[in-house]
Amino acid sequence: MRVLNRIDLRGSTRDPRGLLPRARLDVSVAVEKIRPVVEAVHEHGFSAIREATERFDGVTLDRLRVPAEAIAAAAETLDAGVREALLESIKRARKVHADQRRTDVTTQVVPGGTVIERWVPVRRVGLYVPGGLAVYPSTVVMNVVPAQEAGVEGLVVASPPQAENGGLPDARVLAACALLGVDEVYAVGGAQAIAMLGYGSRGVDAGDRCEPVDVITGPGNIWVTAAKRLLRGTVGIDAEAGPTEIAILADDTADPRHVAADLISQAEHDPLAASVLVTDSEALVEAVETELARQVPATKHAERVRTALTGEQSGVVLVDDLEQGLRVVDAYAAEHLEVQTRDARQWALRVRNAGAIFVGAWSPVSLGDYAAGSNHVLPTGGCARHSSGLSVQSFLRGIHVVEYDETALRDVAGHVVALADAEDLPAHGDAVKARFGR
Repeated sequence: MRVLNRIDLRGSTRDPRGLLPRARLDVSVAVEKIRPVVEAVHEHGFSAIREATERFDGVTLDRLRVPAEAIAAAAETLDAGVREALLESIKRARKVHADQRRTDVTTQVVPGGTVIERWVPVRRVGLYVPGGLAVYPSTVVMNVVPAQEAGVEGLVVASPPQAENGGLPDARVLAACALLGVDEVYAVGGAQAIAMLGYGSRGVDAGDRCEPVDVITGPGNIWVTAAKRLLRGTVGIDAEAGPTEIAILADDTADPRHVAADLISQAEHDPLAASVLVTDSEALVEAVETELARQVPATKHAERVRTALTGEQSGVVLVDDLEQGLRVVDAYAAEHLEVQTRDARQWALRVRNAGAIFVGAWSPVSLGDYAAGSNHVLPTGGCARHSSGLSVQSFLRGIHVVEYDETALRDVAGHVVALADAEDLPAHGDAVKARFGR
């Protein structure tokens, strides 16, 4: 029995974008449903956050902020193997993101006229860490490290309270915060967390206040995405993240066990997760189906995986050759793209649209999720055609500093006046003329 839907594009010259599998998510509908929650938090603060948390998470909040001793205790009781893995993930991520730092550049346009481009970090950032079907201490690493490397002064983590953890966020999330030196953590999730970060909120006392942030980053479900859309403009946001995606461009050299395992690995996240195989080899497709039939029942979250793999967002796309396959994966613009082909690096270097690219048999997406050093907060839903994943640049603003002396301004004054007159903005030109007594 086939697991994956099949789309046969062999012989087709059509633009593949409208033909490829994709999850159907209408964020605009979610926006209207979640708007009352966001507006209530804006107007009423803690009482609205508490009410929403009781309704959506089944937890009654005593306060917003997680006590410092609870964060420290989570680190002390963390499993030694998980602690070691998190520290290694932090070390590798810091190494990669440290190389992304930008330096100020001074350009002498003319003698006496300079433009400096300064790279200035935002002051305060809200980092959202989801806690739905799974918990993500790794996402703490992926959000915090680039912000720290950018030089952000104030780092705030918000993560849903867990009833089984006494109304605090998951202990592994708290432990990751401790390992990274983040001590401002709020036990708030969902749309109410995004609203709290964007608008700020008083808590139960002076030490329980969340000040507004300048930028909100981090993945979440459709309600988090809808809230981020509502807050866009009030704060900066990284992206409107949808369900996770993996696309694999493969030929007959790919190992079907690897391909099947990698498709399953991302389907494990969510019933709406997308797993797409693009190949010119029917033999590989049959072998992958055989592997899926063997591997899916053996995996822990088999029902969730099967739902994702058989959904409309997942499938096999058959192509004539790898050239057509390259056009297909560029049109799909996957969050994660694996290239398992002959000369995999050469094909990978030709890809234009992907959140992150994983080259060859020994670079699975799971490596990037945890310990490659790359960032796993990536654009979904085709947004990789125009957007990048989270990086140090996500927390920096380029500011031009313009400094001209009298001679340099005098030399260009005529051009400024001419362009101002051409645009019927004479006061612009007059602002220059006034400096020279005419």
